Order: sequence, then C-alpha cells, then structure tokens
Amino acid sequence: MSSYVLSATGIDKVFPGAKALNRVDFSLRHGEVHALLGENGAGKSTLVKCLTGAYRRDGGRILIDGEEVDPHSTLEAQNLGIGTVYQEVNLLPNLTVAENLFLGRQPRRFGLVDMRETNRRARALLAEYDLDIDVTLELAAYSVAVQQVIAIARAVDLSGKVLILDEPTASLDTHEVAMLFRIVRRLKQRGLGIVFITHFLEQVYEICDRITVLRNGQLVGTRETADLPRRDLIAMMLGRELVQEVAAEAGHKGEGGAVRYRFRNFGRKGHIQPFDLDVRTGEVVGIAGLLGSGRTETAEILFGAERADSGTAEVDGRALDLSSPRAAIREKFGFCPEDRKIDGIIGDLSVRENIALALQARRGWARPISRSEQDRLADLYIKALDIRTTDREKPIRLLSGGNQQKAILARWLATEPDFLILDEPTRGIDVGAHAEIIRLIESLCEKGMSLIVISSELEELVAYSRRVVVLRDRAHVAELTGSAVTTGGIVEAIAASAERTDA
Repeated sequence: MSSYVLSATGIDKVFPGAKALNRVDFSLRHGEVHALLGENGAGKSTLVKCLTGAYRRDGGRILIDGEEVDPHSTLEAQNLGIGTVYQEVNLLPNLTVAENLFLGRQPRRFGLVDMRETNRRARALLAEYDLDIDVTLELAAYSVAVQQVIAIARAVDLSGKVLILDEPTASLDTHEVAMLFRIVRRLKQRGLGIVFITHFLEQVYEICDRITVLRNGQLVGTRETADLPRRDLIAMMLGRELVQEVAAEAGHKGEGGAVRYRFRNFGRKGHIQPFDLDVRTGEVVGIAGLLGSGRTETAEILFGAERADSGTAEVDGRALDLSSPRAAIREKFGFCPEDRKIDGIIGDLSVRENIALALQARRGWARPISRSEQDRLADLYIKALDIRTTDREKPIRLLSGGNQQKAILARWLATEPDFLILDEPTRGIDVGAHAEIIRLIESLCEKGMSLIVISSELEELVAYSRRVVVLRDRAHVAELTGSAVTTGGIVEAIAASAERTDA
C-alpha cells in the first residue's frame, strides 16, 4: 500500500477567463491531519471540488492508495473513500439523527424501512464517538457542534479513507472545538487521512501534522507543521517575505486633516469585538489581517449592514446613525463589498442602472432619478473611470471583473460620499484596472474624502495608508503608524498577536 492515502499531482482547473488551479500538487498520508490554507480565492475550495468529483479537473492525476482514480461525481468519490463535511452541515434538519446517518441506505425488513434497526445502528455508530444522544429526535434539536459530529460519523461510515473538514470549527466555541479535536485525533489513530481547512492558525498548530499553502491557484509549498514558524506561514499565505517593503513615497500618504469620524467601543457581540477608531479628513486607514480575522465584519458594522450593540459613532462631534445601510447612506457613507458578484452588481441590469442604484436609494423611491440624469451620471463615470463598455445599456454581467469593480465605485461616487469603505477593491482584476483603482483611491484622498481600505495586498496598504489597523480573531489587535507601516511590520503584528493569544 502506498504511504499516501491520497495523492494529487499537476491539478489544473480553468474557468472562462481565469485559471483557478495551475498544476497544484497535494498529498495526504495515512493517519495524518493535513492543513490546507490560503486566503480567499487561493484555490482551496476548487481543489477540494476537483478531488471530490464536484468539478471535472482539466489536468493532473488523482491516486487513492496508489491507484489512479477519476471521480465523476461526489457519489463516486464517496464510494472511492473520500468524504467531506462542510461548515454548514449538509444534512436534513427535519429528519431524525438516525435517518440522517443512514439516509439512502436504511436497513429494511420485508421491503420496508426498519426504524428499530436504523436507530440501533445509529446509537452504535455514535457510541464510537462518545456521543450518547436520542437518535429519534430531529437533527435540528441539537447544537451545531453535535451536528458536526453526526456529519463526520456519516461521512466516515460512508467513505472511510479520506475525510475533508472544510471550516468545521467556524461556528464552535472553545469547548466544542476541544470535543471535535478529540474525535479528529481518534480518527487519525484509526489511520484515516484528514484534510483540515481553517483560518484559525492556532488550531492548525494544535491539530495538524503538515501544512500546504495555496495562493492565486498555485502551490506555495508544503511543510511539516513542527518545522514551520508562524511568521513564515503568514508570509507564505500573504505571498510576502518580511524583507519586502514598499517605500512610503510609493503613493499618497498625506497626514490628513482633523479627526472627523470617531468610533468608541464600537462592536457587535459574535460579530466583531468592540474597537476604537479615529479617521481624519483626507486620510486612508488600511485594514489588514488574515482571512477570518474580522476585516469584512469591521466594514459591515461601520456601514450598518450589521447593527452595533455597543459603543458610539460621531462625525464632527455629532452622533451618527448607523443603524442600517440606508441610514449610513444618509450620513454620506459608501461601501464597496468584497464579493462584487454576490453583494455588488445586479448582473442583468445595465451599467447605467447599476451606477444609479445607491443615489436612488438615498433619495428614496418617491423621488425617482430621471432617465436623463441617469444617462448623465453613467456617461460621466464611464469616462472618468475609463469603464470599458460598448455603451451604458450593456448588462453589467458582460463586463470584465475590473470594469464591474469600477462601476461599483462609480455607484458610490455618484452619491458624493464623505466616508468610503472599500473591501478588497483590487481583488481578481487585471493589472491595468488594478493601477487605475489605486490611482483613484489616492485622488479621492487628496480631495478630502475619508477612506477605509481593506486589502490582503500588503504593498497596496503600505503605499496609500497613513495608518494600518491589524485584526485577528475578530478583534482589532494593533495599529501601525509612521515608519511601522511596512509589509514586514504588518506581518510581524499579525504574528505577534497570534503568539500573545497562544501564550
């Protein structure tokens, strides 16, 4: 038998206009917990879907116990021994625990489902995981942690060679994580190969034997956990070495005017821990941190997409109403979200209609923007931002990613905001559009706009941010100013905060 239960070599996956995986290698030993890490868009989910038959790969080989396989579906991968458990448990909450465990393979008696035997087998199966619960109750009666264990028990019983855990601890508390890890260690002792996808680095160092890092669809490297210092791991994930720095002169880093926006003890339980933040007129404040650190959660609470349950917000000494996005828009806030396709554009509407949306929302539907005004706004920003489209009536879904991003920026600029939040404004766009958006950020800053910019591209943050706030575990843990605003300084702050938490 091969020393590897799973081996994938040269895996390619191409989508229209993008290469999601580029000759990626990944191996999993018997009795190993192997972390698969990377930021959003790194290719983790695509690789898992290629391994489990959800996607057809465009190149490469997959071997199970040394024999080449070619799963055409998740069911076929399951039959080959590969099971997957996701953060959102993929079971049926309205069925009993026993029914979920043996769905599609219930024991029968005289042609009918034998519920007594189903329940007996369910109790026996869960006993292997030290889980003593009433298997006749609906799945929905139990906590997320218990549902995760049930999903793992089902996946292992069905597959039995490889278990892929995709963000299994994201919704669990410390006690529940400890319970899950006891089960993972027991499965490891049984010789199961376990792929562990997470953004909690302390959990990686607690439970994983090896680490593989992907970035932009490519393999960065695979290392033994014991031989990989935390700083080196963060550098691998962010694609930066500590020695790489961008000079302060690389972009606009004006001092800004007086403090205009003040947030004190501002937060929401379970979303982002309370934080203090000042933002000056004409200042860019960068937000940095690893995936899951609380970057987007910070943006959401500042824009009212999540309502704060503690603290205060002020502009020029006046209390701010940030109870909803509509209220934030009235306060002249704007927000360009990270996922432009899901949270940004409305694909079947025209470029003109997408640009007019936020201004119309601020005015209210009782005061519609005239067609001539919509045309004027669209033409103005198509020219100003060089949005490359044949005409303003073209459905926005037909534009490239960079041009969609610029159209979303145009939407908010049309409202003439005083405070603009940009979440990953340059992710997934071409080099030309990338440079144009950075120049636009610098221009807006020079005109006196206050900006919060969230980015995993550290050189960008260093180039145009006067200050950088570092996040970890949904908390603001450091603020860098002056000469400390370097790529190395940011990575050091992330790593240092992790070490303090582990201590």
